[in-house]
This record gives sequence, C-alpha cells and structure tokens, in this order.
Amino acid sequence: MRRLLGGVLLPGIVAIAAVLSLHAAPVDDHTARPKITGIDHVRLYVSDVTKSYAFYGNAFGLHGLAGTCSFNAQKCLAVNSHQLVELERVSSPAPQNWVAEIGFATNDVVALRGYLQAHGVNPGKISAEGAGVAHFEVRDPEGNRIAFVQRPEIGTEYPASAKEIGNKLLHAGFVVKDMAAENKFYRDVLGFRVYWYGGFKDNDIDWYEIQVPDGGDWIEYMLNIPANADHKELGVQNHFSLGVKDANAAAAQLRKQGLKAFDGPEVGRDGKNSLDAYDPDGTRVEVMEFTPRRTPCCHAYEAAHPSP
Repeated sequence: MRRLLGGVLLPGIVAIAAVLSLHAAPVDDHTARPKITGIDHVRLYVSDVTKSYAFYGNAFGLHGLAGTCSFNAQKCLAVNSHQLVELERVSSPAPQNWVAEIGFATNDVVALRGYLQAHGVNPGKISAEGAGVAHFEVRDPEGNRIAFVQRPEIGTEYPASAKEIGNKLLHAGFVVKDMAAENKFYRDVLGFRVYWYGGFKDNDIDWYEIQVPDGGDWIEYMLNIPANADHKELGVQNHFSLGVKDANAAAAQLRKQGLKAFDGPEVGRDGKNSLDAYDPDGTRVEVMEFTPRRTPCCHAYEAAHPSP
C-alpha cells in the first residue's frame, strides 16, 4: 500500500523524477519565479519527542506517520494529505525560537533555487534525503530557517479522522526585529503579499501577516517583542496555526480529547474567533477560524481568506 507524506504516494519513477537535475545552473534574473503555493510543514523543537508526539496525536488528533519522516525529523504527523507537523529534538544550548523551520511548497524546487541565487540569496543544496522528497533550506535575513519543498502529486488516500482538530496548517508566526529587512526577502524577492496587519492599539502594528504568492496560507511577523523576552513569552510569539470552521466546536473537541487548559475561544483584533493551546514545551498552537466574524481593527484585509 502506498504511504502518506513520509513516503507520499511515491512510486519509483516519480521519486527519481523528483530529484533529477538537482544541481542545475542558476536561472537568470529575468526568469519568472516558480509558484509558492502554501505551507508544506512546520518543524518544532521539542525536549521530549515521545511526549510531544503523543500530545499532538492525542489532544489534536493528528495522524502520526509510520516509517521515515521527511528531512530526518525524529517524528512527524500529518495535518492533511500534503502538510506536516515535524518534531526535532532540541539541541543544546536551546535556541530562542522553538519553531525550528517553516517549509513552503513549490512546483519547481530546482528553478526556485536558481531564482533565489539570481536574486542574491545563498540557498543550501537540493537534497532528497529521508523520504526522497526534493527540497532545500535557506535562512531569512534574521536567521530563521525556511525550506522549499516539491512533493509529488499525492491523491486522496489521506485517512481523515473525527478526532482531528483542524485539517489545515493555516499560518506560522515568528518574532521579527527588522520588518524592512524581512520584507525585502519575503515580499520583494519571494512575492508574498499583505493579508492583514494590526496591533493592540488601532494605530500600532504588532502583527503583520503576508500570504504566500500563490495560495492562502500566510506567515505572521510578531513585532515589538522585548529583546529580553523569556522562553514562555517567546513560546507565545513563535507559533503555528490550525484552521477550523468553528473554534467553539474545536474547543469542545479538545476538552473531549483530554486537553482542559487553553485560552479562548474569543474573537481577536483581526475579527477571527480562535483559541490558544500550548504544547509540552510551551509553543503556542493557535486554532483559528478561516474567516472573520466581525470587522477587524486597524486595517482591512487585503487578500482573499484561505479556503478550508
């Protein structure tokens, strides 16, 4: 039987095709950027892989994958047929940001790597380690690790479960100190576009959300965070989000599955109803509705809302 994601419906011919020409010459500066269609995975640092794997599998109902995970993660769980939560044992000394990596899906990993080189970015080599999925990694201007992944077509064999809290990785957020520098990379080079921004006060910008250029998923800059923020505070800021149609129903399901302590649901400044839970290491998991229930503060949405 063909496997999901880790061995993602990857017949031999497809696997070989996915990694051919891995070191093709860089494209020139006038070549169009290949598509970046959404979030492929979020990788988290964890202190106890077994404990965190159980947390995401039991409380959130995510589908644990047997066999080899992509990119040598210790454990991985499927959110749907094409998105993963990956777990990596934290190193010593521990980093400030426990969102270890955000991976983005692309239709042409070779051409995208060449495009980045042509725009002055120095990406890592393309690799097909682990499950044979072609990808490369790069650091953004503030040192955050991101990846670009090209997976084969994967069909419809994903075993959806009634226990699953959210069937889509909606966004990932991380602390940003220099928004202008990050925007030169994400917006000017990669083509991300503004989705929404706002703050605790109407005239402030504490959250700045930009969507991938060819889809509805987004990343969120967490701004104005003190330089001396501790692990607990950074766990709130560096986070990821699962999308749901009804956050109130998600809260009831979480309680049913044994997770009693979480914040919300409540409608936030962005007009969306959401709740906040925390994994065993204090990393925030935001469970958010796809569309707002009321008009947001500060600034109108500039792009279409993602689909369930």
